[in-house]
Order: sequence, then C-alpha cells, then structure tokens
Amino acid sequence: MFFLLSAQVQQSAAQVVEAAQQVVTAPVVVNTPADQLSLWDLISFGGWWIMGPLALMSIITVYVVIERSIILRKALSLEKDFMPKVRDYMHEGKIDSAKNLCAQSASPGARMVAKGIQRMGMPAREIEGAMETVGRVETGRLERGITMLSLFAKLAPMFGFIGTIIGVIKIFYDISLTDNISISVISEGLYQKMVTSAAGLIVGIIAFVGYHIVNTLMDKVIARMETTSMEFMDVIHEPAK
Repeated sequence: MFFLLSAQVQQSAAQVVEAAQQVVTAPVVVNTPADQLSLWDLISFGGWWIMGPLALMSIITVYVVIERSIILRKALSLEKDFMPKVRDYMHEGKIDSAKNLCAQSASPGARMVAKGIQRMGMPAREIEGAMETVGRVETGRLERGITMLSLFAKLAPMFGFIGTIIGVIKIFYDISLTDNISISVISEGLYQKMVTSAAGLIVGIIAFVGYHIVNTLMDKVIARMETTSMEFMDVIHEPAK
C-alpha cells in the first residue's frame, strides 16, 4: 500500500514537472493589432474609374475656389477716396487726370468709370448704357469657373451613387459565384459601395461650400460696381463748383 501511494505521488510530480517545462518552452504569442487601411487602400477599393474623376473634380474645385477668391478680393479693393478724386478732377476739368486715376486701379468699377469718362459729352443715357455694357463684360470675366463649382456639387454625388450601384452588383455577382453570403465574399463590393459614396459626398460638399463662398464674393463685387456706377452718374449731373 505504501509503495502504491509512493508511485502515484512520483507519477503526479513527474506530470507537474513536465507541464511546467511545456509552459516555459511554449512560444509566446503576441497579439498584434489588425492591419489598418491606408488612404491609398481606400481609394483602390473604390476603383480608379470612379475615384479618378472624383479626385480630378476635387483638385479643380480647390483650384477654382482659391483662384476666384483671390481675383474677387482684388476686384473689391477699390480705394475709398477713388470717387471723391474723380469728382474733383471732373469738376476741375482735369479729364486726363481722371482717366489716369482709373487706369491705375485694377477694379472693374474703375474700368466702368473710365468708359463713362470716355463717353463724356454724350447723352447721359448713352453714357450709362456704355458703363452697363462694361459691367456685364466684367461680370462675365469674374464669374468664369463659378458655374463649374455648381456642376461638381451636383455631379460628384452622382458619381458616388454610380459606384454604389456597381458595388451592389458586384456583391450579388460574387454571391452567385460562391453560393455564399459570408463577409469574406461580399466585403469587396461593400468596400467599393461605401468608399465611392463617401468620396462623392465629400467632393460634392466641398464644391457646394466653395460655390457659395465664391458666389457671395461675386455678389459683393457686383454691388460695388453698381454703387460706383451710380456715384459716377451723380457726378455727371452735379453742377460744377
């Protein structure tokens, strides 16, 4: 009996020692974080035939917003004493000085005044008509590219929607090939569906906000041009001092 118990104890001890050795020699498994998706990976999931045009729209949108904002802010930079100087020159009969003052300014309002000065001696209606013509030309020049922002604001989400539809088609096609609806089968179509939708909305929002920023500046320029035109017509009708 004693020998039997001794044998069992020795066997248990041997098993404990063996288990301890396995724990010590077992490889340590370190849980590494899952691979993270980069921006490039997301773009590739969307498909270049959709993401390419969207990227081009975003580049053009940013360029137009920055370029038009700079141009329109320059158009607003008409000196505060511009019209008082023109008034003084006109009343003193210094027509050439008034023309030189207009030529020194890059404002569209100054070009309208310059055209009005060139038509001096004609009926007021013809002078006003000539200035309005210059105003329309200047407005068309300043509005160049603004309609493109409006177009992209509407077109970009449509491109994203096309990518969404194609992604759904791909999901059903992959299911038909494998007869399986697991995540591994439908994930590629889901990626394309969501990435293109998000990209289209982002580009559309940027274009929409940019359009309203530029359009607001354009309204201010037009208002300044109209004010300058009215002030010049008042100068014409004022009696010389």
